[in-house]
Amino acid sequence: MLHIAKLAVGVRDIDHIRALQAERLRTSPPLRHRTRNFPRRGNEVLDGGSLYWVISGSMLARQRILDIVEDRRDDQTPCTSFILDPGLVPLIGRPTRPFQGWRYLSPEAAPADLDRSVMAMGEDELPPVLRRELRALCLI
Repeated sequence: MLHIAKLAVGVRDIDHIRALQAERLRTSPPLRHRTRNFPRRGNEVLDGGSLYWVISGSMLARQRILDIVEDRRDDQTPCTSFILDPGLVPLIGRPTRPFQGWRYLSPEAAPADLDRSVMAMGEDELPPVLRRELRALCLI
């Protein structure tokens, strides 16, 4: 199994990406993310891999990749589409430097899902910027 990390450019937080994707799913199903290059290790990604979203400098959410297909953009240029499960899974989060395109992410390097027991303690009510800063200081 192998994951993919991708910057969510222009996205403020998990709620924002959730709203953007809900609109895309409503107007143009299935939910997909288009990218220029087809992953050479696509079979490993399809063996249970997820797309890990980097939002505002931190890896904060993931979505299961259901399929990887050849596609075309609206202007008919060829591209690749990652077909995604609509469910966004919040992550504990990890600061991530900017990069271009997407990167492979090993399961060992991927941040853990946000534990529901932590969310029950009220951490999910903190503003995302504050939560990220507290994690960077190892205070939560």
